[in-house]
Amino acid sequence: MSLLVVGLSHRSAPVSVLERASLNADAQDKLLQDTVAAEPAAEAAVLATCNRIELYADVDKFHAGVAELSTLLAQHSGVGLEELTPHLYVHYEDRAVHHLFSVACGLDSMVVGEGQILGQIKDALARAQDLHTAGRLLNDLFQQALRVGKRAHSETGIDRAGQSLVTFGLEQLAAGADVGTWARGRTALVIGAGSMSSLAAATLARAGVAEVVVANRTFERAERLARILAEGDDTDVVARAVPMDAVPAELTRADVAVSCTGATGLVLTADAVAATVETRTGAPAVVWDAVDVREAPLAGAASDENCPLDLAAVPAGLPGMGEGAVAGMDAATLEQHAAWVAGGTAVDRPRESGRVETDAELITALAATAATVGRIPERRRPAPVVEIPRPEPVLFLLDLAMPRDIDAAAHRLGGVRLVDIESLAEASADAPMAADVDQVRRIVADEVAAFGAAQRAAHITPTVVALRSMAADVVAGEIARLEGRLPALDAKHRAEIAQTVRRVVDKLLHAPTVRVKQLAAEPGGAGYADALRTLFDLDPETVASVSRAEDSTEKNRGPA
Repeated sequence: MSLLVVGLSHRSAPVSVLERASLNADAQDKLLQDTVAAEPAAEAAVLATCNRIELYADVDKFHAGVAELSTLLAQHSGVGLEELTPHLYVHYEDRAVHHLFSVACGLDSMVVGEGQILGQIKDALARAQDLHTAGRLLNDLFQQALRVGKRAHSETGIDRAGQSLVTFGLEQLAAGADVGTWARGRTALVIGAGSMSSLAAATLARAGVAEVVVANRTFERAERLARILAEGDDTDVVARAVPMDAVPAELTRADVAVSCTGATGLVLTADAVAATVETRTGAPAVVWDAVDVREAPLAGAASDENCPLDLAAVPAGLPGMGEGAVAGMDAATLEQHAAWVAGGTAVDRPRESGRVETDAELITALAATAATVGRIPERRRPAPVVEIPRPEPVLFLLDLAMPRDIDAAAHRLGGVRLVDIESLAEASADAPMAADVDQVRRIVADEVAAFGAAQRAAHITPTVVALRSMAADVVAGEIARLEGRLPALDAKHRAEIAQTVRRVVDKLLHAPTVRVKQLAAEPGGAGYADALRTLFDLDPETVASVSRAEDSTEKNRGPA
């Protein structure tokens, strides 16, 4: 069996596709169950966050596994396979291990170095364990990924390379200002009471907002989060819970709203946001446009300087005269005029004496232009672009949900600043990488090599166990035969002889089994298990039964 991951993330797919492909809790459960029921897969785990959906599986066939996992992702996400396929990535064996370890360290996050992904990986493992879809391989893989992520954060400064998505989002809302200064004294509305919303509420409380209002479909969860915030020792924030139907009214009081729910539709429409702005300002919210392109007048006489044509002789405003205006002009003059329009300088080109050249294509093209505008075209000044200052925001919105909670059309409303997953992806693309990232990459590379060695060594364990089991059976058989041939032996001597035979067998097997485990840990070491089975004529079913017993134990382990 071999490790395979098929997925898509903010690096491979636009946010619009990620939104549509997102999986709620029930869809994740069904995907896991259908994956292990599929022929190529024996184990499965799903890592689904706001900016990635990845399906991990232990498969026995690579190509069949890729096809099956891709099809299952398409079926359960609701995005057609043909549309989804261009955005999928595939990692296999060591590359799959490297990918998950990089994800755990925050190297593949939208905000490099953020640590929230560790909790999401732990949740993915717990879900797979609860559904008994994680066996030995995925248990080992995900638990090691958690250890690698913790090591990266404790041994390096990767935390300085980025923050959580919440912190980064608040920095974007503050637009370069200090978040604490920007947040101080404001009222915040947090929609949702899950892990991301809870983190947002706590971050806002520490940043200095005066009040946090928590809205959630399950009111008890909103109450619990509000109580935790109000009782916290590190803030003096006022916190209260409200039902979801109170959101429109609370939005008119809030300065900042953060939304991260599991809703499949919009929580805040553009109309609702516009109504809030109108309530706050007393004037209708306008759709803001960043620039105003104004028509420039025709270039004056000074701009026609050095024009090779006599523009004054060309009738203006008579489209029907276009062809007549250029008929009979020689090609050299037409080329000079084209060069002058492009660069503003006439091109000197010697003409052959006594010969008038015509060029049908040049005449036709210039005639068409003259017919359209009523005259032979001359240079125009560039159309000026007038920057229109955007109104200062009266409402700040942070949408951390996938699919989105807040209508993207709110981006264009004056008086609103909306930051969502899409704008965060654009902003993070230019974020500088910390020097510690290289150190984390070295840690990942070392850990991948160590994990591969451990897995290869573990691969031979069932064969070694089967060998020792066979040796124990041989010893037991020989001791029984000895007792039949020497029935007069007393119990003490029988025990001593049996112990001696066992010690001899153990010593003979010790060096080969230790050495074969060492050799199996090296790249290409899988063949040593086959050699051992062949040399000692081990029963394949005995080896397989050991593997099944180990795998069954792993699948029934509780959450880490």
